[in-house]
Amino acid sequence: MNFQAITRAPSELGESPFWHPHEHLLYWVDIAGRKIMRAGADGATPQSWAMPSEPGCMAPAASGGLVIALRDGVYRANAWGAELRLLHRFAYDSSTTRFNDGKADCLGRFWAGTIFEPRTTAAAELFALDCRDGRKPEGRRMAGNATVANGLAWSPDNTTVYWSDTKSHVIKAWDWDAQSNTMTKQRVFQRVPFKPDGWHSGMDGYGGRPDGAAVDVLGNYYAAMFEGRQLLKFAPTGELLAEIPTPVQCPTMPCFGGDDLRTLYITTSRENRPASELALMPQSGCVFSMRVDTPGLPVNFFRD
Repeated sequence: MNFQAITRAPSELGESPFWHPHEHLLYWVDIAGRKIMRAGADGATPQSWAMPSEPGCMAPAASGGLVIALRDGVYRANAWGAELRLLHRFAYDSSTTRFNDGKADCLGRFWAGTIFEPRTTAAAELFALDCRDGRKPEGRRMAGNATVANGLAWSPDNTTVYWSDTKSHVIKAWDWDAQSNTMTKQRVFQRVPFKPDGWHSGMDGYGGRPDGAAVDVLGNYYAAMFEGRQLLKFAPTGELLAEIPTPVQCPTMPCFGGDDLRTLYITTSRENRPASELALMPQSGCVFSMRVDTPGLPVNFFRD
């Protein structure tokens, strides 16, 4: 089965999709368009919510509404369209850095990585925010030495955390203790080839670089390969299990949804893509879906 578009109006830079099991809705962000989107499982009745700055990622909250990482900090909205309340600002320069990929962990902490927009040095970091049980928000730096934070995901048993740096074409893994929120035994999970000199859109010979990711119930890791026109499915051992073609050049992040979690969704990008590519792939920026045999992990809820 192949991916089919479920949205008609494309995002500039679609990202951070998740399936809300209580609302039976798919959520995603348009980072460059500065808005949050949601729609039914098949794209029906889409809604849009404008943001004051770029929303890098978000997660549903157990008590209702969303937690949202905007350019300058992490915010809380108690309902769709509600007032945005600042939870926490981390120590970075928002003139050069903004939040990018992120999600909640199994215990309800919100993790978000940054992107260093000049891309001249590995200044991006991964942060976690703990607001559980009504405590004063506690922020922690979890990792660094990246330029474009992406690929955050956990294994089904919550003992492994994955995080990638898109620019360096590397996906890393760590052992993770959920209770203490500590990461140890850093290792390279995957390293994919760099873009060949002279490569441009429409050419063969480049498989893309790792963007957002999702994990299924068997622990397989699905990486969206930006500019590679594919998702790569890796076993927990690192073995490449499948190359899943996408209808557009730049998939950005997968997630599993539908009531049985057997619908694989992907967000995509059209931001700054060449006109020739968009002419060939006019659905760039749309959300796509396909049915799969193995269900994915459900979304984790932020807790405060």
